[in-house]
Amino acid sequence: MTTTDSEAGLATPGESTTAKAGGGQSRLDAVIADAMGAFKAQQRADGHWLYELEADVTIPAEYIMLLHYLDERNSPLEEKIARYIRAIQQPGGGWPLFHDGDPNLSATIKGYYALKLVGDTPDSAHMTRARELILSRGGAARANVFTRISLALFGQVPWRAVPTMPVEIVLLPRWFPFHLNKVSYWSRTVITPLLIMQAYRPRARNPLDVDVRELFVTPPEEERNYYRDQTSLLGKLFLGLDKLLKWCEPMIPSAVRRKAVNWALEWFLCRLNGEDGLGAIYPAMANSLMALDVLGYPKEDPTRQIVKRSIDKLITEEVDGACYVQPCLSPVWDTCLGAHALLEAGESGDSEPMHKALDWLANLQILDVEGDWIMRRPGLRPGGWAFQYRNDYYPDVDDTAVVGMAMHRADPERYREAISRAAEWVEGIQSRNGGFGAFDVDNTHHYLNHIPFADHGALLDPPEADVTGRCLSFLTQIGYPREHPTIQKGLRFLYREQEPDGSFYGRWGTNYIYGTWSALCAFNILGEDMSSGPMRQAVEWLKSRQCHDGGWGEPGESYYRERLERAYNKVSTPSQTAWAVLALMAAGEVKSDAVRRGVDYLIACPRVKDGAKWAEEEYTAVGFPRIFYLRYHGYSVYYPLWALARYRLLTEANVEQTPWGM
Repeated sequence: MTTTDSEAGLATPGESTTAKAGGGQSRLDAVIADAMGAFKAQQRADGHWLYELEADVTIPAEYIMLLHYLDERNSPLEEKIARYIRAIQQPGGGWPLFHDGDPNLSATIKGYYALKLVGDTPDSAHMTRARELILSRGGAARANVFTRISLALFGQVPWRAVPTMPVEIVLLPRWFPFHLNKVSYWSRTVITPLLIMQAYRPRARNPLDVDVRELFVTPPEEERNYYRDQTSLLGKLFLGLDKLLKWCEPMIPSAVRRKAVNWALEWFLCRLNGEDGLGAIYPAMANSLMALDVLGYPKEDPTRQIVKRSIDKLITEEVDGACYVQPCLSPVWDTCLGAHALLEAGESGDSEPMHKALDWLANLQILDVEGDWIMRRPGLRPGGWAFQYRNDYYPDVDDTAVVGMAMHRADPERYREAISRAAEWVEGIQSRNGGFGAFDVDNTHHYLNHIPFADHGALLDPPEADVTGRCLSFLTQIGYPREHPTIQKGLRFLYREQEPDGSFYGRWGTNYIYGTWSALCAFNILGEDMSSGPMRQAVEWLKSRQCHDGGWGEPGESYYRERLERAYNKVSTPSQTAWAVLALMAAGEVKSDAVRRGVDYLIACPRVKDGAKWAEEEYTAVGFPRIFYLRYHGYSVYYPLWALARYRLLTEANVEQTPWGM
């Protein structure tokens, strides 16, 4: 439900942002005051903010499948999740990876299977449409690897349909071409318990014995082509290696297998992370629970119960009889970004709400756990923040930079030690090429993306422009000189990453709008010449992507080069408009027509009834490009507020650029 323009004091398109609202207050001031007050009212008692993090149908569907796999059915909860799954199905029968995207085969298979498990009949209209779509795309045999693994666990495909990953790979030396420390943190935490399951090849204890044979063009036991055609030489070599491993695996001595299973078990048990879960992400949590089950841990075992509770904490509150399961929780990210928005809107750095928020963050700084990153940086002191409530082995470089900038802007003396430790850790986590990854150092073994298991193409965590821009912004804001080696290496990396059209790739936000915002913020605080060729090219690219209504929008299709042009000007979104406006203002464009039109768009956009959130259904972030997209419900809360407040701050002060890192 949304307020009307008159209720919120909003401008209509073409109307000046400084037109008077009630009491002589400008419409811009009115919107900022209204949104700021509503946002502050949502602060939790201990000082933090938390908004829902929504993905596609796969996580809710996998949760239903998990309950059936374990024979721990919860019919009332399953029906609530099923209502959500039905509600987001497209008219054509499929489920997309992001709002209004193309239907995705693997997501549709999981959505169909989950609904069939809860009792939806195959001949019902919505199931018929889904099945017809699946069959039109080659059937369930064409699903991605993780979907085929799920099907194998339920006995719907033979295990030969799944790439061979012997659990013994955990014992390989670090110099070997494949090693757990050569893949990303999320891959590490998902793969390790999964290796145990693949070693035992368990069967789901599904009491209903529900199958989905109708989703296969060729009966699954007769299908001989479960692997996608490989065009690269590496891909063909790895497929050959997979065939060899399938032949050799039965010959592995049982003693070696026991040693490997025990190693994998101990590895993930020490990273279970309490009720925040392994890696604090759903796929790793679910795999760890199934691994404990296959190893004989009973339901009443305390460790197993903790893992189950960590998963159940991801279930959202019921709305209209429906709920869904989140991929993870985002309290640190929501709180540090929200703090920036409030500071921009005029909240004092020493106010009670700000101290509560930043003190809450300070208490979560990871100072005594050497995470997996220590393998690449022995001797480096911890000092980062995780994305979630707790994830001590996997602090997030991006979060750490953003928290550090908020603390420095609000009260550099109060948070001096926290900022110093964060800077020390961020500086130490820089990769050789000058860039920064999100969690790992030099995670650039790109040949691994050609192994059959990695058909999702998201096995690694290489340095990216958006994270690098944020780190440079943080270090420069707190006083690192431009001549500092870390800054110089990062700056060279950032310039190398600029696309031919002037934009920058956004790994963690959709997409080039997000990446260009991060880069221009860094260039601004570094004092780069905004009239130079690269800067003007970035600015002109942003202006060229502005929609007719004054906003900006970029769906997940922009991660496909072949769909890039059609991705833009589809629909404007408040969060992406805010990024574009913030980016242009960082480049000194506060007085430009593009910025004015973007501000007018934000002022005119409807907001939900409480006034804190701009209406936005679109997914504007990613977990894995092309594979897993995210809708941060908080993005349309704090980003538009931030952009409008900065516009007011710069125009009232009659200055062209912000002195802050973002």
